[in-house]
Amino acid sequence: MTDLYLVRHGETDWNQQRRIQGLTDVPLNAIGREQARLTGMLLTCRSIDRVIASPLMRARVTAEIIASELGLPEPELRPALVERNYGEAEGMIFHDIDTKYPPGTEVPGREPREAVAARVVAALQQLAIDYAGEQLVVVSHGGAIRAALTTAVPDGGFGMITNGSVHTFRIEGDDLRLVAFDDPIELAAMDPRHGDLDAQNALESRDS
Repeated sequence: MTDLYLVRHGETDWNQQRRIQGLTDVPLNAIGREQARLTGMLLTCRSIDRVIASPLMRARVTAEIIASELGLPEPELRPALVERNYGEAEGMIFHDIDTKYPPGTEVPGREPREAVAARVVAALQQLAIDYAGEQLVVVSHGGAIRAALTTAVPDGGFGMITNGSVHTFRIEGDDLRLVAFDDPIELAAMDPRHGDLDAQNALESRDS
């Protein structure tokens, strides 16, 4: 049995601008770095063994900040945890995509959702093999985390995946099980000194 705390990276300027990021390597902004720090502080409530991350800068730096808060070594990078490739839609603002590519229109170069789910879930299962019995923080992206959610709970109807949010899974054998969407440890983030995480974060609307 392996517990996985899937964390969405902190905010970037493209999140604020509601731009599709995909594989574009956008850095965290100041808010994003603070979100990462706060998430790391929250995760000190758990007995974390190691931190894993997507190699994209926004996830990698979020993971580095979290690892520092937890007193753990530099995060291990796993390429299969990167965001969905949005092809020609990357860099576009959300509402412009609907104009250029109406529903039902294929976006050139965009990775199929099924392919995202296959690689992300396989990566999580491999982590459970490599680090059986441990508790892992896995810093990734909205699309990757949603792929795990829809695999574990196909009819879950989950809402936003906000920047810095934590979603807890457990793997036993090959079985990926959701323990908590927006893990209750995040209730500590409602402290008025920090504000409401939902208000701080841009929408994850298109798995960006």
